[in-house]
Amino acid sequence: MKRLADPTTPLAQRTRGLEMPWNRVLSSTTGPAGAATALGPWHPQEFSAECVETIPEAGDMMVFVFRRMDGAPLAFRSGQYINIDFPVHGPDAEPVSRSYSISSAPTEPWTFSITIKRDPKGLVSPWAHESLRVGTTLEMLGPVGAFHLADYDRRARYLLLAAGAGITPLMSMVRTIHSLPGQADVVLLYHGSAPDRFAFAEELNFLQKADFRIEVIYTLGDREQDEDSAGAGSVWVGKTGRLSTALLEEVVPDANGRQVFACGPEGYLNTATDCLREVGVDDTSVFMEFFSGDRETRAEYAEEVAIAGEIAEEIASASEEYYEAQPAALEMYEPEYTADGPVEATGPTLEAVDALAEVPVEPEAEVVVAGIEPGTAAEAGDEPVLDTRSDSAVGTTPATASATDGEAPGDEVTVVDPTTFATVGEGEHLMSFVRTGLNVRVDSKEFVLDAARRAGVKIGANCQEGMCGSCKVVKLDGEVDMNHQGGIRAREIDAGKFLPCCSTATSDLVIDA
Repeated sequence: MKRLADPTTPLAQRTRGLEMPWNRVLSSTTGPAGAATALGPWHPQEFSAECVETIPEAGDMMVFVFRRMDGAPLAFRSGQYINIDFPVHGPDAEPVSRSYSISSAPTEPWTFSITIKRDPKGLVSPWAHESLRVGTTLEMLGPVGAFHLADYDRRARYLLLAAGAGITPLMSMVRTIHSLPGQADVVLLYHGSAPDRFAFAEELNFLQKADFRIEVIYTLGDREQDEDSAGAGSVWVGKTGRLSTALLEEVVPDANGRQVFACGPEGYLNTATDCLREVGVDDTSVFMEFFSGDRETRAEYAEEVAIAGEIAEEIASASEEYYEAQPAALEMYEPEYTADGPVEATGPTLEAVDALAEVPVEPEAEVVVAGIEPGTAAEAGDEPVLDTRSDSAVGTTPATASATDGEAPGDEVTVVDPTTFATVGEGEHLMSFVRTGLNVRVDSKEFVLDAARRAGVKIGANCQEGMCGSCKVVKLDGEVDMNHQGGIRAREIDAGKFLPCCSTATSDLVIDA
Protein backbone atom coordinates (compact mmCIF):
# COMPACT_ATOMS: atom_id res chain seq x y z
CA MET A 1 0.00 0.00 0.00
CA LYS A 2 1.03 3.60 -0.52
CA ARG A 3 1.94 5.54 2.58
CA LEU A 4 0.59 8.89 3.64
CA ALA A 5 2.96 11.83 3.72
CA ASP A 6 5.57 11.69 6.46
CA PRO A 7 4.38 14.07 9.24
CA THR A 8 7.97 15.24 9.70
CA THR A 9 8.12 16.49 6.12
CA PRO A 10 7.96 20.30 5.85
CA LEU A 11 4.46 21.45 4.93
CA ALA A 12 5.66 23.18 1.74
CA GLN A 13 6.98 19.87 0.42
CA ARG A 14 3.92 17.76 1.12
CA THR A 15 1.57 16.77 -1.68
CA ARG A 16 -1.92 17.93 -0.76
CA GLY A 17 -4.77 16.41 -2.72
CA LEU A 18 -4.15 15.23 -6.25
CA GLU A 19 -1.72 17.11 -8.44
CA MET A 20 -0.74 16.23 -12.00
CA PRO A 21 3.03 16.00 -12.62
CA TRP A 22 3.11 18.92 -15.06
CA ASN A 23 1.30 21.27 -12.68
CA ARG A 24 4.37 22.33 -10.69
CA VAL A 25 6.89 21.85 -13.48
CA LEU A 26 5.27 24.25 -15.92
CA SER A 27 4.67 26.86 -13.23
CA SER A 28 8.24 26.76 -11.96
CA THR A 29 9.96 30.17 -11.87
CA THR A 30 13.43 28.61 -11.96
CA GLY A 31 13.08 27.35 -15.52
CA PRO A 32 11.71 23.82 -15.77
CA ALA A 33 13.99 21.27 -17.34
CA GLY A 34 14.11 17.58 -18.00
CA ALA A 35 11.65 15.01 -19.26
CA ALA A 36 8.91 16.20 -16.88
CA THR A 37 8.46 19.30 -19.02
CA ALA A 38 7.38 17.13 -21.92
CA LEU A 39 4.42 15.88 -19.88
CA GLY A 40 2.72 19.26 -20.12
CA PRO A 41 -0.71 18.90 -21.76
CA TRP A 42 -0.11 20.34 -25.21
CA HIS A 43 -2.70 21.59 -27.61
CA PRO A 44 -4.14 19.06 -30.10
CA GLN A 45 -1.71 17.94 -32.76
CA GLU A 46 -1.89 15.88 -35.93
CA PHE A 47 0.62 13.04 -35.84
CA SER A 48 1.33 9.50 -37.00
CA ALA A 49 1.51 6.64 -34.52
CA GLU A 50 2.62 3.03 -34.85
CA CYS A 51 0.93 0.12 -33.12
CA VAL A 52 3.50 -1.65 -30.92
CA GLU A 53 1.30 -4.15 -29.05
CA THR A 54 -2.20 -5.66 -29.06
CA ILE A 55 -3.75 -7.09 -25.89
CA PRO A 56 -7.06 -9.02 -25.84
CA GLU A 57 -9.45 -7.92 -23.10
CA ALA A 58 -12.72 -9.23 -21.72
CA GLY A 59 -16.03 -8.06 -23.13
CA ASP A 60 -15.02 -8.38 -26.81
CA MET A 61 -12.45 -5.62 -26.33
CA MET A 62 -8.92 -5.24 -27.65
CA VAL A 63 -6.24 -2.91 -26.31
CA PHE A 64 -4.00 -1.31 -28.94
CA VAL A 65 -0.76 0.26 -27.71
CA PHE A 66 0.82 3.00 -29.86
CA ARG A 67 3.89 5.21 -29.95
CA ARG A 68 4.27 8.43 -31.89
CA MET A 69 6.41 8.14 -35.00
CA ASP A 70 8.12 11.49 -34.32
CA GLY A 71 9.56 10.21 -31.04
CA ALA A 72 7.62 12.67 -28.87
CA PRO A 73 5.46 11.66 -25.91
CA LEU A 74 1.70 12.05 -26.12
CA ALA A 75 0.73 14.62 -23.51
CA PHE A 76 -2.94 14.47 -22.50
CA ARG A 77 -5.26 14.64 -19.52
CA SER A 78 -6.86 11.49 -18.07
CA GLY A 79 -10.22 10.94 -19.76
CA GLN A 80 -9.50 12.62 -23.10
CA TYR A 81 -9.75 10.92 -26.48
CA ILE A 82 -8.05 10.98 -29.87
CA ASN A 83 -9.51 11.02 -33.37
CA ILE A 84 -8.04 8.33 -35.64
CA ASP A 85 -8.14 7.76 -39.39
CA PHE A 86 -8.68 4.07 -40.16
CA PRO A 87 -7.94 2.79 -43.73
CA VAL A 88 -10.97 0.52 -43.63
CA HIS A 89 -11.52 0.60 -47.39
CA GLY A 90 -7.85 0.13 -48.29
CA PRO A 91 -4.73 2.31 -48.40
CA ASP A 92 -5.81 4.17 -51.54
CA ALA A 93 -9.31 5.06 -50.33
CA GLU A 94 -10.34 7.84 -47.98
CA PRO A 95 -9.94 6.73 -44.34
CA VAL A 96 -12.83 6.54 -41.89
CA SER A 97 -12.46 8.73 -38.80
CA ARG A 98 -13.45 7.55 -35.35
CA SER A 99 -12.77 8.84 -31.84
CA TYR A 100 -11.58 6.56 -29.04
CA SER A 101 -10.80 7.33 -25.41
CA ILE A 102 -7.24 6.89 -24.21
CA SER A 103 -7.20 4.16 -21.57
CA SER A 104 -3.58 4.53 -20.45
CA ALA A 105 -2.25 7.11 -17.98
CA PRO A 106 -0.50 10.34 -19.06
CA THR A 107 2.17 9.64 -16.47
CA GLU A 108 3.56 7.00 -18.88
CA PRO A 109 3.42 9.06 -22.08
CA TRP A 110 5.95 7.37 -24.34
CA THR A 111 3.29 4.89 -25.35
CA PHE A 112 -0.47 5.27 -25.13
CA SER A 113 -3.38 2.87 -25.43
CA ILE A 114 -6.87 2.85 -26.86
CA THR A 115 -9.39 0.10 -26.18
CA ILE A 116 -11.87 -0.87 -28.91
CA LYS A 117 -14.96 -2.99 -28.32
CA ARG A 118 -15.90 -5.11 -31.31
CA ASP A 119 -19.33 -4.37 -32.73
CA PRO A 120 -20.29 -7.09 -35.25
CA LYS A 121 -22.50 -4.59 -37.08
CA GLY A 122 -19.91 -1.82 -37.01
CA LEU A 123 -17.55 -0.64 -39.73
CA VAL A 124 -14.34 0.27 -37.90
CA SER A 125 -14.23 -2.01 -34.85
CA PRO A 126 -14.29 -5.31 -36.80
CA TRP A 127 -11.57 -3.98 -39.09
CA ALA A 128 -9.44 -2.94 -36.10
CA HIS A 129 -9.78 -6.33 -34.40
CA GLU A 130 -8.96 -8.21 -37.61
CA SER A 131 -6.46 -5.96 -39.38
CA LEU A 132 -4.79 -3.60 -36.90
CA ARG A 133 -1.53 -5.27 -35.98
CA VAL A 134 1.92 -4.44 -34.64
CA GLY A 135 3.64 -2.22 -37.19
CA THR A 136 0.45 -0.60 -38.51
CA THR A 137 0.75 3.19 -38.72
CA LEU A 138 -2.30 5.43 -38.41
CA GLU A 139 -2.90 9.17 -38.65
CA MET A 140 -4.25 10.74 -35.47
CA LEU A 141 -5.51 14.03 -34.04
CA GLY A 142 -5.52 14.80 -30.35
CA PRO A 143 -5.84 15.01 -27.50
CA VAL A 144 -9.49 16.11 -27.57
CA GLY A 145 -12.22 16.53 -24.97
CA ALA A 146 -13.20 18.33 -21.77
CA PHE A 147 -13.99 15.09 -19.91
CA HIS A 148 -10.89 14.71 -17.73
CA LEU A 149 -9.45 15.03 -14.24
CA ALA A 150 -8.39 18.48 -13.10
CA ASP A 151 -4.70 19.41 -13.06
CA TYR A 152 -5.00 20.01 -9.33
CA ASP A 153 -7.71 18.90 -6.92
CA ARG A 154 -7.28 19.88 -3.28
CA ARG A 155 -10.07 17.51 -2.18
CA ALA A 156 -9.79 14.63 -4.64
CA ARG A 157 -12.90 12.57 -3.88
CA TYR A 158 -14.39 10.85 -6.92
CA LEU A 159 -17.23 8.56 -7.88
CA LEU A 160 -16.60 6.87 -11.23
CA LEU A 161 -19.59 5.27 -12.97
CA ALA A 162 -18.87 2.91 -15.87
CA ALA A 163 -21.04 0.67 -18.02
CA GLY A 164 -19.54 -1.72 -20.58
CA ALA A 165 -16.98 -0.03 -22.81
CA GLY A 166 -17.42 3.15 -20.79
CA ILE A 167 -14.66 1.84 -18.53
CA THR A 168 -11.93 2.99 -20.97
CA PRO A 169 -11.56 6.71 -20.05
CA LEU A 170 -12.20 5.91 -16.39
CA MET A 171 -9.43 3.31 -16.54
CA SER A 172 -7.08 6.12 -17.50
CA MET A 173 -8.23 8.08 -14.45
CA VAL A 174 -7.79 5.14 -12.05
CA ARG A 175 -4.32 4.38 -13.42
CA THR A 176 -3.34 8.04 -13.14
CA ILE A 177 -4.51 8.39 -9.55
CA HIS A 178 -2.67 5.21 -8.57
CA SER A 179 0.55 6.50 -10.14
CA LEU A 180 0.49 9.82 -8.25
CA PRO A 181 1.09 10.64 -4.59
CA GLY A 182 -1.37 12.66 -2.56
CA GLN A 183 -4.67 12.24 -0.83
CA ALA A 184 -7.50 10.80 -2.89
CA ASP A 185 -10.66 8.76 -2.40
CA VAL A 186 -11.98 6.89 -5.43
CA VAL A 187 -15.03 4.64 -5.76
CA LEU A 188 -15.54 2.93 -9.13
CA LEU A 189 -19.00 1.44 -9.71
CA TYR A 190 -18.68 -0.79 -12.78
CA HIS A 191 -21.72 -2.33 -14.54
CA GLY A 192 -21.26 -5.36 -16.78
CA SER A 193 -23.47 -7.90 -18.55
CA ALA A 194 -21.77 -11.06 -17.28
CA PRO A 195 -19.05 -12.02 -14.77
CA ASP A 196 -16.53 -12.67 -17.54
CA ARG A 197 -17.19 -9.43 -19.44
CA PHE A 198 -15.59 -6.90 -17.09
CA ALA A 199 -12.59 -5.50 -18.98
CA PHE A 200 -9.46 -4.77 -16.91
CA ALA A 201 -10.94 -6.72 -13.96
CA GLU A 202 -7.64 -8.37 -13.08
CA GLU A 203 -5.80 -5.05 -12.99
CA LEU A 204 -8.61 -3.32 -11.11
CA ASN A 205 -8.62 -6.07 -8.49
CA PHE A 206 -4.89 -5.59 -8.04
CA LEU A 207 -5.17 -1.81 -7.80
CA GLN A 208 -7.79 -1.84 -5.06
CA LYS A 209 -5.63 -4.26 -3.07
CA ALA A 210 -2.44 -2.28 -3.62
CA ASP A 211 -3.88 1.23 -3.17
CA PHE A 212 -6.12 1.98 -0.19
CA ARG A 213 -7.44 5.08 -2.01
CA ILE A 214 -9.22 2.99 -4.67
CA GLU A 215 -12.37 0.88 -4.24
CA VAL A 216 -13.96 -1.09 -7.10
CA ILE A 217 -17.54 -2.37 -7.00
CA TYR A 218 -18.87 -4.68 -9.73
CA THR A 219 -22.55 -5.17 -10.54
CA LEU A 220 -24.30 -7.38 -13.08
CA GLY A 221 -27.16 -5.01 -13.68
CA ASP A 222 -30.44 -6.95 -13.85
CA ARG A 223 -28.77 -10.18 -14.99
CA GLU A 224 -28.56 -12.14 -11.75
CA GLN A 225 -26.26 -15.15 -11.95
CA ASP A 226 -25.16 -17.62 -9.32
CA GLU A 227 -22.18 -18.99 -11.19
CA ASP A 228 -19.67 -17.45 -13.50
CA SER A 229 -20.11 -17.97 -17.20
CA ALA A 230 -16.92 -20.01 -17.42
CA GLY A 231 -18.68 -22.82 -15.57
CA ALA A 232 -16.05 -23.04 -12.86
CA GLY A 233 -18.74 -23.09 -10.18
CA SER A 234 -17.56 -19.98 -8.34
CA VAL A 235 -20.33 -17.87 -6.85
CA TRP A 236 -20.81 -14.25 -7.98
CA VAL A 237 -19.98 -12.04 -5.00
CA GLY A 238 -20.56 -8.67 -6.63
CA LYS A 239 -23.73 -6.60 -6.73
CA THR A 240 -26.77 -7.16 -8.92
CA GLY A 241 -29.31 -4.68 -10.16
CA ARG A 242 -29.41 -1.71 -12.49
CA LEU A 243 -28.04 1.66 -11.50
CA SER A 244 -30.52 3.15 -9.04
CA THR A 245 -30.83 5.59 -6.18
CA ALA A 246 -30.94 2.67 -3.73
CA LEU A 247 -27.74 1.19 -5.16
CA LEU A 248 -25.90 4.52 -4.89
CA GLU A 249 -27.07 5.04 -1.31
CA GLU A 250 -25.87 1.53 -0.44
CA VAL A 251 -22.40 1.52 -2.00
CA VAL A 252 -21.46 5.21 -1.81
CA PRO A 253 -23.59 7.01 0.81
CA ASP A 254 -21.39 10.12 0.60
CA ALA A 255 -21.90 10.55 -3.16
CA ASN A 256 -23.05 14.14 -2.70
CA GLY A 257 -19.55 15.06 -1.52
CA ARG A 258 -17.78 13.67 -4.58
CA GLN A 259 -17.08 14.69 -8.14
CA VAL A 260 -18.73 12.21 -10.48
CA PHE A 261 -17.28 11.04 -13.79
CA ALA A 262 -19.66 8.76 -15.69
CA CYS A 263 -19.24 7.03 -19.05
CA GLY A 264 -21.42 4.59 -20.93
CA PRO A 265 -24.44 4.28 -23.23
CA GLU A 266 -26.96 7.10 -23.40
CA GLY A 267 -29.65 5.24 -21.44
CA TYR A 268 -27.23 4.45 -18.62
CA LEU A 269 -26.11 8.06 -18.34
CA ASN A 270 -29.67 9.38 -18.41
CA THR A 271 -30.45 7.08 -15.47
CA ALA A 272 -27.28 8.23 -13.73
CA THR A 273 -28.32 11.87 -14.08
CA ASP A 274 -31.65 11.23 -12.36
CA CYS A 275 -30.18 9.04 -9.60
CA LEU A 276 -27.37 11.47 -8.78
CA ARG A 277 -29.83 14.33 -8.39
CA GLU A 278 -31.96 12.19 -6.06
CA VAL A 279 -28.98 11.48 -3.77
CA GLY A 280 -28.10 15.17 -3.65
CA VAL A 281 -25.19 15.48 -6.12
CA ASP A 282 -25.14 18.94 -7.66
CA ASP A 283 -25.15 19.07 -11.46
CA THR A 284 -21.93 21.12 -11.40
CA SER A 285 -20.13 18.12 -9.89
CA VAL A 286 -21.20 15.68 -12.61
CA PHE A 287 -19.18 15.08 -15.81
CA MET A 288 -20.33 12.64 -18.48
CA GLU A 289 -18.93 11.05 -21.62
CA PHE A 290 -21.42 9.39 -23.97
CA PHE A 291 -20.30 6.22 -25.77
CA SER A 292 -23.51 6.33 -27.75
CA GLY A 293 -26.11 9.02 -28.08
CA ASP A 294 -28.56 10.95 -30.15
CA ARG A 295 -27.72 13.03 -33.17
CA GLU A 296 -27.22 16.17 -31.09
CA THR A 297 -24.69 14.42 -28.86
CA ARG A 298 -22.74 13.08 -31.83
CA ALA A 299 -22.73 16.55 -33.35
CA GLU A 300 -21.22 17.96 -30.15
CA TYR A 301 -18.33 15.50 -30.31
CA ALA A 302 -17.87 16.20 -34.00
CA GLU A 303 -17.62 19.89 -33.18
CA GLU A 304 -14.95 19.15 -30.57
CA VAL A 305 -12.92 17.25 -33.16
CA ALA A 306 -13.38 20.03 -35.71
CA ILE A 307 -12.16 22.65 -33.23
CA ALA A 308 -9.19 20.45 -32.29
CA GLY A 309 -8.33 20.13 -35.97
CA GLU A 310 -8.40 23.88 -36.40
CA ILE A 311 -6.10 24.34 -33.40
CA ALA A 312 -3.71 21.71 -34.77
CA GLU A 313 -3.71 23.45 -38.15
CA GLU A 314 -2.93 26.80 -36.55
CA ILE A 315 -0.07 25.31 -34.55
CA ALA A 316 1.33 23.53 -37.59
CA SER A 317 1.19 26.67 -39.75
CA ALA A 318 2.79 28.82 -37.06
CA SER A 319 5.19 26.23 -35.66
CA GLU A 320 8.20 28.49 -35.41
CA GLU A 321 6.48 31.09 -33.26
CA TYR A 322 4.73 28.42 -31.19
CA TYR A 323 7.81 26.41 -30.29
CA GLU A 324 9.97 29.47 -29.69
CA ALA A 325 7.52 30.35 -26.93
CA GLN A 326 8.01 26.97 -25.21
CA PRO A 327 10.68 26.27 -22.54
CA ALA A 328 14.04 25.44 -24.06
CA ALA A 329 13.95 21.95 -22.55
CA LEU A 330 11.08 21.04 -24.83
CA GLU A 331 13.32 21.20 -27.88
CA MET A 332 14.59 17.70 -27.22
CA TYR A 333 11.06 16.34 -27.60
CA GLU A 334 9.21 18.67 -29.98
CA PRO A 335 8.94 17.72 -33.66
CA GLU A 336 9.29 20.37 -36.32
CA TYR A 337 5.99 21.23 -37.99
CA THR A 338 5.02 22.59 -41.34
CA ALA A 339 1.63 23.30 -42.85
CA ASP A 340 1.62 19.70 -44.10
CA GLY A 341 2.24 18.20 -40.65
CA PRO A 342 5.23 16.96 -38.62
CA VAL A 343 8.59 16.46 -40.28
CA GLU A 344 11.94 15.29 -39.01
CA ALA A 345 12.09 15.54 -35.23
CA THR A 346 14.51 17.99 -33.67
CA GLY A 347 16.98 16.94 -31.01
CA PRO A 348 18.20 13.43 -30.13
CA THR A 349 15.00 11.52 -30.89
CA LEU A 350 14.75 8.00 -32.24
CA GLU A 351 14.25 7.57 -35.96
CA ALA A 352 11.25 5.37 -36.72
CA VAL A 353 11.67 2.83 -39.52
CA ASP A 354 8.59 1.45 -41.23
CA ALA A 355 9.42 -2.19 -41.91
CA LEU A 356 6.21 -2.60 -43.89
CA ALA A 357 6.79 0.36 -46.22
CA GLU A 358 6.25 -0.38 -49.88
CA VAL A 359 8.99 0.04 -52.45
CA PRO A 360 8.43 3.25 -54.44
CA VAL A 361 6.90 2.69 -57.86
CA GLU A 362 6.87 4.68 -61.04
CA PRO A 363 4.28 7.48 -61.05
CA GLU A 364 0.99 6.64 -62.68
CA ALA A 365 -0.46 8.45 -65.64
CA GLU A 366 -1.87 11.86 -64.90
CA VAL A 367 -5.39 12.74 -65.95
CA VAL A 368 -6.42 16.34 -66.48
CA VAL A 369 -9.88 17.71 -67.17
CA ALA A 370 -10.33 19.67 -70.38
CA GLY A 371 -11.23 23.29 -69.71
CA ILE A 372 -9.67 23.43 -66.21
CA GLU A 373 -6.33 25.19 -65.94
CA PRO A 374 -3.71 23.20 -63.97
CA GLY A 375 -3.20 24.79 -60.56
CA THR A 376 -6.74 26.11 -60.16
CA ALA A 377 -8.46 23.02 -58.79
CA ALA A 378 -6.43 22.76 -55.59
CA GLU A 379 -3.97 24.99 -53.85
CA ALA A 380 -3.12 23.32 -50.54
CA GLY A 381 -1.29 20.10 -51.19
CA ASP A 382 -3.34 18.23 -53.83
CA GLU A 383 -2.27 18.48 -57.47
CA PRO A 384 -5.09 19.38 -59.88
CA VAL A 385 -4.96 15.97 -61.56
CA LEU A 386 -6.68 12.62 -61.23
CA ASP A 387 -4.74 9.43 -60.69
CA THR A 388 -5.69 6.12 -62.26
CA ARG A 389 -5.22 3.83 -59.29
CA SER A 390 -8.63 2.15 -59.77
CA ASP A 391 -10.55 0.81 -62.72
CA SER A 392 -12.85 3.55 -63.97
CA ALA A 393 -14.14 5.27 -67.05
CA VAL A 394 -10.89 7.18 -67.31
CA GLY A 395 -8.87 5.71 -70.17
CA THR A 396 -11.66 3.34 -71.25
CA THR A 397 -14.42 5.61 -72.47
CA PRO A 398 -14.60 7.35 -75.86
CA ALA A 399 -14.64 10.60 -73.92
CA THR A 400 -10.92 10.31 -73.20
CA ALA A 401 -7.89 10.93 -75.36
CA SER A 402 -4.20 10.20 -74.89
CA ALA A 403 -1.59 12.94 -75.06
CA THR A 404 1.73 11.22 -74.52
CA ASP A 405 3.86 12.53 -77.37
CA GLY A 406 7.21 13.68 -76.08
CA GLU A 407 6.54 12.48 -72.52
CA ALA A 408 8.80 10.07 -70.66
CA PRO A 409 7.43 6.66 -69.56
CA GLY A 410 5.31 7.11 -66.44
CA ASP A 411 4.47 10.70 -67.36
CA GLU A 412 1.52 9.92 -69.66
CA VAL A 413 -1.29 12.44 -69.52
CA THR A 414 -4.90 11.50 -70.28
CA VAL A 415 -7.28 14.33 -71.07
CA VAL A 416 -10.91 13.95 -69.95
CA ASP A 417 -13.64 16.01 -71.63
CA PRO A 418 -16.85 16.03 -69.50
CA THR A 419 -18.84 17.60 -72.35
CA THR A 420 -18.87 14.21 -74.08
CA PHE A 421 -20.35 12.35 -71.06
CA ALA A 422 -23.92 11.12 -71.07
CA THR A 423 -26.24 13.25 -68.93
CA VAL A 424 -28.95 11.97 -66.57
CA GLY A 425 -31.30 13.49 -64.00
CA GLU A 426 -32.95 16.84 -63.64
CA GLY A 427 -31.85 20.03 -61.90
CA GLU A 428 -30.34 23.45 -62.40
CA HIS A 429 -26.69 22.41 -61.89
CA LEU A 430 -24.57 19.91 -63.82
CA MET A 431 -22.18 17.60 -61.94
CA SER A 432 -19.47 15.89 -64.02
CA PHE A 433 -18.11 12.71 -62.41
CA VAL A 434 -14.87 12.22 -64.33
CA ARG A 435 -14.01 8.74 -63.04
CA THR A 436 -17.48 7.38 -63.75
CA GLY A 437 -17.73 9.25 -67.06
CA LEU A 438 -21.20 10.60 -66.32
CA ASN A 439 -22.92 13.97 -66.01
CA VAL A 440 -25.65 14.20 -63.38
CA ARG A 441 -28.05 17.09 -62.99
CA VAL A 442 -28.86 18.13 -59.42
CA ASP A 443 -31.24 20.60 -57.80
CA SER A 444 -29.70 23.28 -55.60
CA LYS A 445 -31.58 21.92 -52.56
CA GLU A 446 -30.56 18.27 -53.02
CA PHE A 447 -27.45 16.77 -51.45
CA VAL A 448 -24.76 15.83 -53.95
CA LEU A 449 -24.48 12.29 -52.57
CA ASP A 450 -28.19 11.57 -53.03
CA ALA A 451 -28.18 12.66 -56.66
CA ALA A 452 -24.94 10.78 -57.37
CA ARG A 453 -26.17 7.53 -55.87
CA ARG A 454 -29.48 7.74 -57.68
CA ALA A 455 -27.54 8.00 -60.95
CA GLY A 456 -25.34 5.02 -60.10
CA VAL A 457 -22.14 6.87 -59.16
CA LYS A 458 -20.29 4.85 -56.52
CA ILE A 459 -19.30 6.98 -53.53
CA GLY A 460 -18.71 5.26 -50.20
CA ALA A 461 -20.61 6.69 -47.24
CA ASN A 462 -21.36 5.71 -43.66
CA CYS A 463 -23.05 8.24 -41.36
CA GLN A 464 -24.40 10.46 -44.18
CA GLU A 465 -24.50 13.35 -41.70
CA GLY A 466 -21.10 14.95 -42.33
CA MET A 467 -19.48 13.33 -39.30
CA CYS A 468 -17.43 10.30 -40.34
CA GLY A 469 -15.76 11.66 -43.49
CA SER A 470 -16.11 8.36 -45.37
CA CYS A 471 -17.71 9.99 -48.44
CA LYS A 472 -14.93 12.57 -48.89
CA VAL A 473 -14.11 13.34 -52.55
CA VAL A 474 -12.15 15.95 -54.50
CA LYS A 475 -13.98 18.85 -56.16
CA LEU A 476 -11.97 19.81 -59.22
CA ASP A 477 -14.14 22.75 -60.18
CA GLY A 478 -17.25 24.58 -58.98
CA GLU A 479 -18.67 25.61 -55.61
CA VAL A 480 -20.76 23.85 -52.95
CA ASP A 481 -22.52 24.82 -49.75
CA MET A 482 -21.24 22.34 -47.13
CA ASN A 483 -22.63 22.01 -43.60
CA HIS A 484 -20.49 19.28 -42.06
CA GLN A 485 -20.31 17.97 -38.50
CA GLY A 486 -16.52 17.65 -38.18
CA GLY A 487 -15.92 14.92 -40.76
CA ILE A 488 -13.45 17.02 -42.78
CA ARG A 489 -10.49 19.17 -41.80
CA ALA A 490 -9.63 22.69 -42.86
CA ARG A 491 -6.58 21.69 -44.90
CA GLU A 492 -8.66 19.13 -46.79
CA ILE A 493 -11.24 21.77 -47.68
CA ASP A 494 -8.43 24.06 -48.83
CA ALA A 495 -7.17 21.20 -51.00
CA GLY A 496 -10.51 20.98 -52.81
CA LYS A 497 -12.11 18.12 -50.90
CA PHE A 498 -15.70 18.11 -49.66
CA LEU A 499 -18.36 15.84 -48.18
CA PRO A 500 -21.12 15.19 -50.73
CA CYS A 501 -23.46 13.82 -48.05
CA CYS A 502 -23.92 17.28 -46.53
CA SER A 503 -23.19 19.52 -49.53
CA THR A 504 -25.46 21.15 -52.08
CA ALA A 505 -24.27 22.54 -55.41
CA THR A 506 -24.23 26.30 -55.90
CA SER A 507 -22.74 26.02 -59.40
CA ASP A 508 -21.82 23.38 -61.96
CA LEU A 509 -19.31 20.90 -60.52
CA VAL A 510 -16.46 18.67 -61.71
CA ILE A 511 -15.87 15.87 -59.21
CA ASP A 512 -13.19 13.20 -58.88
CA ALA A 513 -15.55 10.24 -58.57
